[in-house]
Amino acid sequence: MIKKILFLLFIPFLVISQNINEIFTEKGEVFFSFQYKNKSKLNELSKIISIDHKTNAEIAFAYANKKEFSEFLKLNIDYTIIKKKPLNFTNGSKNNWNYYPTYQEYVDMMIGFADSFPTICKLHHLGTLNSGREILIVQISDNVSQKENEPSFLYTSSMHGDELAGYILSLRLIDYILNGYGTDPKLTDLINEVDIWINPLANPDGAYAGGNQDVWSATRYNANWIDLNRNYPDPQDGPHPDGNPYQEETNIFLGLADTVNFTISANMHGGTELVNYPWDTWSTLAADNNWWEYVSMEYADSCQTNSSSGYFNSQNNGITNGYDWYEVDGGRQDYMNYFRYCREFTLELSDDKTPNPNDLPTLWDANYPSLLNYMEQSLFGIRGIVTDSITGNPLKAKIEISGHDIDSSHVYSNLPIGNYHRHIYQGNYDITFSKSGYHPKTINASILNNDILVEDVQLVPIGFAGIEEIKSSENKRQTYDILGRPTDKKEIRISKEGKTFIIE
Repeated sequence: MIKKILFLLFIPFLVISQNINEIFTEKGEVFFSFQYKNKSKLNELSKIISIDHKTNAEIAFAYANKKEFSEFLKLNIDYTIIKKKPLNFTNGSKNNWNYYPTYQEYVDMMIGFADSFPTICKLHHLGTLNSGREILIVQISDNVSQKENEPSFLYTSSMHGDELAGYILSLRLIDYILNGYGTDPKLTDLINEVDIWINPLANPDGAYAGGNQDVWSATRYNANWIDLNRNYPDPQDGPHPDGNPYQEETNIFLGLADTVNFTISANMHGGTELVNYPWDTWSTLAADNNWWEYVSMEYADSCQTNSSSGYFNSQNNGITNGYDWYEVDGGRQDYMNYFRYCREFTLELSDDKTPNPNDLPTLWDANYPSLLNYMEQSLFGIRGIVTDSITGNPLKAKIEISGHDIDSSHVYSNLPIGNYHRHIYQGNYDITFSKSGYHPKTINASILNNDILVEDVQLVPIGFAGIEEIKSSENKRQTYDILGRPTDKKEIRISKEGKTFIIE
């Protein structure tokens, strides 16, 4: 078996005697490459090791911890170890955003956002890791402490600790949005109409693996040498697809998704330049594949328009279906889509995982219009409030599109408002609203891309059917129930709210 060590510039030299303990002397993850003949073999290997975005049609690049690499070695595949060239960039200025902050500077920036804009920005301390570093997120809204009839939107970045373009772009996005409130109409509308959540650093232990003063020794994995983007429940492979317990970071974001009903989200990575849309774990296309292609191309097209030639054009002109690229099990994208009924794609922002700080302003110019456009997509589609037809109380109901929805593509209305948000490609759809104890109701809806259709729905409790209309003709009265069916029932009750009902 051939064993080589490469620097990132791919200058090889042979190692005569090398064992696995020597490989993991410096740190608990290894970056390596190997040749493969077909994609099915690559997908099998992805269940053992973490395939990297630099993988092409012939050569795979991958990460592994000691346990994973031991399993890989059993397959007797020739490999080449790649030593990352040490980073020694000179930081620029915080004022120019060509700068990677120290860990404490990052914390101070997040605190500063909330302190400077207390009426529209709130800092949430989601959890403290064993290292003492925190997972921080800001919430931006015109009523930041109150649930409203609004979609909730999520951006997170750098769950792979060495993929840091999104780290700085997220910080700058927070600053840009907050400072534009009240002066920029688009930013003002977003804050007024969307519940915005932004987490710039999902893996602080990986980003600051070399110490809190800089990110030059950042690692992909977390402090336990676990790939966080293989550590989520998977639609196909179950609760622990990587065989590891949920990490602190994973549990924190599982809790966040359980608390906030996000309707659209994105997870920022690096190593190539494209939008990766569902699914990652299986070949079946998502029910809303045409919508995914539409919003992915919207993001990529805007990036290409706002950058120099050659940026954001990997794979299929800047977009790819995840499984068509390579299989990922236990990724957050599929978790959010399948288990949380949220629309999440993955953004790959830079070929360089940790870009030269001088390149960060250029990446911002290319991406910030796209970041805002994707956020605005949370306002489009079919939306409304589902209530009890008798009490008017909001309901948590299932919203499903007949002959369309598969693989958890349906959504639910959310309490305490009863609001739902169904993002979908333009067309004509039959939508069924259902809840245990209530008569289901189906409506027909037509929607255009980048448009809003509001459909408020009242569900009738089983046991009662409200009168939709009463028609009189020649002293004959016909009653109709709320589902539009003629009824002969004549026993009438007037509720305290003044509503009329027929007792079944």
